[in-house]
Amino acid sequence: MMKESNRRRFLTGTVAQAGAVTGAMVLAVPGQAAPKKEKFGKKVITRPGQEVTPPTILSPGIQFGNLLFVSGAGAHDPRTHKVVPGPIQNQVRQCLENLKVVVEAAGSSMDKVLKCNVFLVNIADFKAMNEVYQTFFPTNPPARSTVAVKDLPGESPVEIECIAYVD
Repeated sequence: MMKESNRRRFLTGTVAQAGAVTGAMVLAVPGQAAPKKEKFGKKVITRPGQEVTPPTILSPGIQFGNLLFVSGAGAHDPRTHKVVPGPIQNQVRQCLENLKVVVEAAGSSMDKVLKCNVFLVNIADFKAMNEVYQTFFPTNPPARSTVAVKDLPGESPVEIECIAYVD
C-alpha cells in the first residue's frame, strides 16, 4: 500500500475541517433566515409645491428603486394651466421643462433620462420637435419613440413622458 503524501493529508484534513466548521456554524444559528433583500417601495414624486390629492388621477412621477417613471407632460404653463402659445418649438420646450421639474424633484437630471415617448397631434411637427428635443439631450440622447395621435388631453399639440435613472 502506498503511503499518503503530506500534501494530500493536509488538503484532505483542511476540506474535512472546513466542512465541520461550516456544519458547526449552521448548527450554531438554527432557524435564522437568510438576510432579507432590500424591498423597493413605490414612491410618489410631485412637482415642488404641489401635492397629490384624492381627486388627482395620476402621479407626476413614480420612483421604484432607481427607476423614475414620469407621466406625460403636455405643453401647459404650470401657473396658468393653459397651453403655451405656438409655434410648436415653444410647446415642445414647455413639455420638456415640465418633465425636467419632476425629474429633478426626484433627485435625478435630464442626462439620466433613459427613454422618452413623444406624442404629436401633427406628425409634420416631427422635425421642429427634434430641434428642441436635441437641446435638452445634446449628447447620449435617451431611447425614444415618437407617434402621431389624434388628440391629447387639454388640447396640447404634444406630450412627452420619460423613464429616468435616480442615484
